[in-house]
Amino acid sequence: MSSQQKQSASRAADAPAVHEPAGPRPARLSAAAALTAVEGLALAALGAYMLIMGLTGVPDSAQQAEMGGLTVLALAVLPLVAARGLWLRRRWSRGPSLITQIVALPVAWTLVNGGGALIAAGVGLAVAALVVLVLLVNPTATEALGIGPREAP
Repeated sequence: MSSQQKQSASRAADAPAVHEPAGPRPARLSAAAALTAVEGLALAALGAYMLIMGLTGVPDSAQQAEMGGLTVLALAVLPLVAARGLWLRRRWSRGPSLITQIVALPVAWTLVNGGGALIAAGVGLAVAALVVLVLLVNPTATEALGIGPREAP
Protein backbone atom coordinates (compact mmCIF):
# COMPACT_ATOMS: atom_id res chain seq x y z
CA MET A 1 0.00 0.00 0.00
CA SER A 2 1.49 3.34 -1.01
CA SER A 3 1.78 6.24 1.41
CA GLN A 4 -0.89 8.13 -0.53
CA GLN A 5 -3.33 5.23 -0.11
CA LYS A 6 -2.50 5.05 3.60
CA GLN A 7 -3.20 8.79 3.99
CA SER A 8 -6.53 8.42 2.17
CA ALA A 9 -7.52 5.50 4.39
CA SER A 10 -6.45 7.46 7.48
CA ARG A 11 -8.54 10.47 6.43
CA ALA A 12 -11.55 8.24 5.76
CA ALA A 13 -11.22 6.69 9.23
CA ASP A 14 -10.93 10.14 10.86
CA ALA A 15 -13.88 11.60 8.94
CA PRO A 16 -17.04 11.99 10.99
CA ALA A 17 -19.85 9.58 10.25
CA VAL A 18 -22.71 10.86 8.15
CA HIS A 19 -25.33 12.29 10.47
CA GLU A 20 -28.61 10.43 10.19
CA PRO A 21 -31.47 12.51 11.57
CA ALA A 22 -33.23 10.89 14.49
CA GLY A 23 -36.93 10.66 15.10
CA PRO A 24 -39.87 10.64 12.74
CA ARG A 25 -40.03 12.80 9.62
CA PRO A 26 -42.00 15.98 10.34
CA ALA A 27 -45.26 16.36 8.42
CA ARG A 28 -44.02 19.67 7.01
CA LEU A 29 -41.03 17.99 5.44
CA SER A 30 -43.20 15.19 4.08
CA ALA A 31 -45.58 17.75 2.57
CA ALA A 32 -42.70 19.68 1.00
CA ALA A 33 -41.30 16.45 -0.47
CA ALA A 34 -44.71 15.45 -1.84
CA LEU A 35 -45.40 18.84 -3.44
CA THR A 36 -41.92 18.95 -4.96
CA ALA A 37 -42.46 15.45 -6.35
CA VAL A 38 -45.82 16.48 -7.84
CA GLU A 39 -44.11 19.43 -9.55
CA GLY A 40 -41.44 17.13 -10.92
CA LEU A 41 -44.00 14.62 -12.15
CA ALA A 42 -46.01 17.39 -13.81
CA LEU A 43 -42.86 18.57 -15.61
CA ALA A 44 -42.08 15.01 -16.67
CA ALA A 45 -45.62 14.54 -18.00
CA LEU A 46 -45.42 17.83 -19.91
CA GLY A 47 -42.04 16.87 -21.36
CA ALA A 48 -43.32 13.45 -22.42
CA TYR A 49 -46.40 15.03 -23.99
CA MET A 50 -44.28 17.54 -25.91
CA LEU A 51 -41.93 14.79 -27.08
CA ILE A 52 -44.75 12.50 -28.19
CA MET A 53 -46.58 15.31 -29.98
CA GLY A 54 -43.33 16.30 -31.67
CA LEU A 55 -42.88 12.75 -32.93
CA THR A 56 -46.48 11.86 -33.82
CA GLY A 57 -48.32 15.16 -34.14
CA VAL A 58 -48.10 17.89 -36.71
CA PRO A 59 -46.13 20.65 -34.95
CA ASP A 60 -44.86 23.73 -36.73
CA SER A 61 -41.35 22.44 -36.10
CA ALA A 62 -40.94 18.79 -35.13
CA GLN A 63 -37.32 19.34 -34.16
CA GLN A 64 -38.21 22.24 -31.88
CA ALA A 65 -41.05 20.26 -30.25
CA GLU A 66 -38.80 17.25 -29.67
CA MET A 67 -35.98 19.35 -28.25
CA GLY A 68 -38.44 21.20 -26.02
CA GLY A 69 -39.80 17.90 -24.75
CA LEU A 70 -36.32 16.58 -23.99
CA THR A 71 -35.41 19.82 -22.24
CA VAL A 72 -38.50 19.74 -20.03
CA LEU A 73 -37.83 16.07 -19.22
CA ALA A 74 -34.29 16.99 -18.20
CA LEU A 75 -35.61 19.85 -16.07
CA ALA A 76 -37.99 17.43 -14.32
CA VAL A 77 -35.03 15.57 -12.85
CA LEU A 78 -34.11 18.37 -10.40
CA PRO A 79 -37.38 18.50 -8.44
CA LEU A 80 -37.71 14.70 -8.50
CA VAL A 81 -34.22 14.20 -7.07
CA ALA A 82 -34.83 17.00 -4.54
CA ALA A 83 -38.13 15.42 -3.49
CA ARG A 84 -36.45 12.08 -2.90
CA GLY A 85 -33.73 13.77 -0.89
CA LEU A 86 -36.29 15.63 1.22
CA TRP A 87 -38.21 12.40 1.81
CA LEU A 88 -35.00 10.69 2.93
CA ARG A 89 -34.08 13.75 5.03
CA ARG A 90 -30.90 14.56 3.16
CA ARG A 91 -29.43 17.93 4.01
CA TRP A 92 -28.37 18.73 0.43
CA SER A 93 -31.92 18.40 -0.93
CA ARG A 94 -33.20 21.66 0.53
CA GLY A 95 -31.20 23.84 -1.89
CA PRO A 96 -32.40 22.22 -5.13
CA SER A 97 -35.97 22.27 -3.88
CA LEU A 98 -35.76 25.95 -2.94
CA ILE A 99 -34.28 26.75 -6.35
CA THR A 100 -37.10 24.85 -8.06
CA GLN A 101 -39.71 26.87 -6.16
CA ILE A 102 -38.03 30.20 -6.85
CA VAL A 103 -37.85 29.38 -10.58
CA ALA A 104 -41.52 28.27 -10.52
CA LEU A 105 -42.75 31.70 -9.42
CA PRO A 106 -41.92 33.59 -12.66
CA VAL A 107 -43.29 30.62 -14.63
CA ALA A 108 -46.53 30.90 -12.66
CA TRP A 109 -46.68 34.64 -13.37
CA THR A 110 -46.25 33.99 -17.08
CA LEU A 111 -49.03 31.39 -17.02
CA VAL A 112 -51.38 33.77 -15.18
CA ASN A 113 -50.73 36.46 -17.79
CA GLY A 114 -51.43 33.91 -20.55
CA GLY A 115 -55.17 34.01 -19.85
CA GLY A 116 -57.80 31.32 -20.16
CA ALA A 117 -57.15 27.96 -18.54
CA LEU A 118 -53.51 28.96 -18.00
CA ILE A 119 -54.64 31.28 -15.19
CA ALA A 120 -55.71 28.32 -13.06
CA ALA A 121 -52.46 26.48 -13.80
CA GLY A 122 -50.44 29.58 -12.90
CA VAL A 123 -52.30 30.15 -9.65
CA GLY A 124 -51.91 26.47 -8.70
CA LEU A 125 -48.20 26.55 -9.45
CA ALA A 126 -47.70 29.78 -7.50
CA VAL A 127 -49.57 28.44 -4.48
CA ALA A 128 -47.61 25.18 -4.53
CA ALA A 129 -44.29 27.02 -4.85
CA LEU A 130 -45.08 29.42 -2.02
CA VAL A 131 -46.28 26.61 0.24
CA VAL A 132 -43.10 24.59 -0.35
CA LEU A 133 -40.94 27.68 0.27
CA VAL A 134 -42.69 28.29 3.59
CA LEU A 135 -42.41 24.63 4.56
CA LEU A 136 -38.70 24.46 3.77
CA VAL A 137 -37.70 27.57 5.72
CA ASN A 138 -39.67 26.41 8.74
CA PRO A 139 -37.39 25.61 11.71
CA THR A 140 -38.98 22.17 12.10
CA ALA A 141 -37.97 21.22 8.56
CA THR A 142 -34.48 22.68 8.81
CA GLU A 143 -33.82 20.82 12.07
CA ALA A 144 -35.14 17.58 10.55
CA LEU A 145 -32.65 18.01 7.71
CA GLY A 146 -29.82 18.63 10.16
CA ILE A 147 -29.52 22.30 9.26
CA GLY A 148 -29.14 24.39 12.35
CA PRO A 149 -28.30 27.98 13.13
CA ARG A 150 -24.69 28.94 12.56
CA GLU A 151 -22.65 29.48 15.65
CA ALA A 152 -20.86 32.78 16.07
CA PRO A 153 -17.03 32.50 15.96
